[in-house]
Amino acid sequence: MGANMARRLKECGYPVTAVYDVRAQAAQELANEIGAEACTTLARVTELSDVVITVVTDDKSMHTIYAPPKKADSLLRNAAGRLFINCATISPKVHVEVEKLAKKAGAESLEGCMASSITQARQGTLYLMCGGAEATFNRAKPILEKLSASMRYVGPSGKAAQVKALVNMVMNINTASLAEGLALGGALKLDLAMLREVFSQTGAASRVLQTDGEDMQNREHSCFFSAAHAAKDSGIALQLAKEKKLNLPLAAATKRQYDRMVKAGLGELDKSGIAELTFKGRGPKKKK
Repeated sequence: MGANMARRLKECGYPVTAVYDVRAQAAQELANEIGAEACTTLARVTELSDVVITVVTDDKSMHTIYAPPKKADSLLRNAAGRLFINCATISPKVHVEVEKLAKKAGAESLEGCMASSITQARQGTLYLMCGGAEATFNRAKPILEKLSASMRYVGPSGKAAQVKALVNMVMNINTASLAEGLALGGALKLDLAMLREVFSQTGAASRVLQTDGEDMQNREHSCFFSAAHAAKDSGIALQLAKEKKLNLPLAAATKRQYDRMVKAGLGELDKSGIAELTFKGRGPKKKK
């Protein structure tokens, strides 16, 4: 996602000066492509940049890149005046923590939570849910407009991450239910192409049906949004529910399915790979 966002901004005329990745080779290849520096430290990214866009995996990774600058390499070292736009799906409380740390360093931080996937990142047609100070959102808006087809300012820091957690929770439930519906259709020897067409014209229709239905049927699970990320994001939503003393049995059951995929070594398949757990005759190979 980050690489395609960088390509898009370069294409739109922005000078992309620095890139960083824990996979040094990936960073170097992208740097060569767009004429940036492949930085070996986080502090160097901040040194070269006015605006820093981050896309990381989880809360732990976020804490790593925004570590206290006196103790470790950090994006916050000499960060006064910088704008940080954080696009990962992580716990809302971590976005709030990062905003406070950035402010202490004389910088600004904004949530830019993304919907859509890799293709949309390259085309600049993401849907963005943004959270933080409204003035910071307005400062970031010219860049965000180049990355998105549409965006929504949600409110203070943490609120966009809450919305994104709910988006992914519902998407994951839809994906799991579609996998079960198609699996049962297959077991009943129904024509699955016909079944998908009927679904599309009825209350069974969904965005997931459009993006994942045929892939589930054909066992095409090239990764655009991994099962491991689905498990993580459902977990974020369930933690929010726990804090509010809500019972969400469908979300919990869905997370258990994605956890099964991860445990079976299928976590890097696309979320559509959940169909491997439901279709008759499929399933993870048992270890001998």
